[in-house]
Amino acid sequence: MDALVVGGGIIGLAAAHSLADRGVDVTLVEKGSLGNASTARSAGGIRSQFSTRVNVELSLASKAVWNSFKQRFGVDIGLRKNGYLFLARTDETAERFRENVDMQRELGAESELLTPAEATEHCPGLDPDPFVAATYNPDDGIADPNLAVQGYAEAARERGVDIRTKTAVTALHREGGRVVGADIRAVGADEAERHEVDCVVNAAGAWAAAIGEMTGVDLPIAPRRRQIAVVDPSPPVPESVPLTIDLETGSYFRPERDGVALVGGHFDEDDPDRDPDAYDEGMDVEWAARAVEHAAAYTEYFGLDTRIKRGWAGLYAVTPDHHPVVEETVPGFVTVAGFSGHGFQHAPASGRIAADLVVDGETDLLDASPLSADRFERGETLTERSVA
Repeated sequence: MDALVVGGGIIGLAAAHSLADRGVDVTLVEKGSLGNASTARSAGGIRSQFSTRVNVELSLASKAVWNSFKQRFGVDIGLRKNGYLFLARTDETAERFRENVDMQRELGAESELLTPAEATEHCPGLDPDPFVAATYNPDDGIADPNLAVQGYAEAARERGVDIRTKTAVTALHREGGRVVGADIRAVGADEAERHEVDCVVNAAGAWAAAIGEMTGVDLPIAPRRRQIAVVDPSPPVPESVPLTIDLETGSYFRPERDGVALVGGHFDEDDPDRDPDAYDEGMDVEWAARAVEHAAAYTEYFGLDTRIKRGWAGLYAVTPDHHPVVEETVPGFVTVAGFSGHGFQHAPASGRIAADLVVDGETDLLDASPLSADRFERGETLTERSVA
């Protein structure tokens, strides 16, 4: 069996690795450099605290890989389990927190419901007064996406995956309704090369809808711009502090090494689609100032002496319900995209599921049926409320 994986981010590499493990001959094409799009611009979070069962299941199945990544791949991804801390300002959100924790614990996650005072034990600089409840999971944390890309890429190559960077898909071909081939073109090549395949895996992230159009499919996946600021906090954020999210304002921060912190959040109702080939990758200074102000409103770490050092913008591949599309969209065309900011952390499980769909037509890792794109037509969308 021959498969073509489109997209050299963490999802595509995980899918290619899993396919090769199943004995498939795999070619992966990436129009730029490996991991240089959304993966490299992510905050590197890994968590189990979601509000839907399928997202929690994706997290737990992926954590089984992240927790043993060095042993499996020989690469230290800098995994730090500082935990995630979610904060609720209203009784309505606090009640959802209780329901979420019950569901997460039922599935095997270590989440716990806290009072605001208890939350300060994990985040000493937190002002508990604006909040009514919190949730915390000590098994959540962060890792380095770039190191994870290196680990997956090296392992995929060792298993025979033909990885081609600076190579784009220009067309997909169908016969009898089935995708049977692709035209791929390397930068500088005079013409495209026809590549015959048994299956194409669409792991193109913010470009996934454009790849879907090549098969006549309208995928509800939109590129949306998100930003992160790197700041010198004052006073410093201890490295033991979890990634902390004020859920109702969308503000979050986490400590980095060497005394700096990352600050982020999306604060505008306006959230237009972006051209993934022509968006501003730089940080907006006005946005960064707002992000620091938001974080300063509920913690002591971002005082008047806090200095904004630098930052960047990347793209979320967003679906209307903030859940990915994971399915065989048409025969011979598997979609695994639209993770709405959760792609890095869910890559191991999602890559495995994509490989299962290619080889077996189904997966036994978890029930992925809620992630089919026809949920939007059926009116059976999911609701992920733990989004930052």
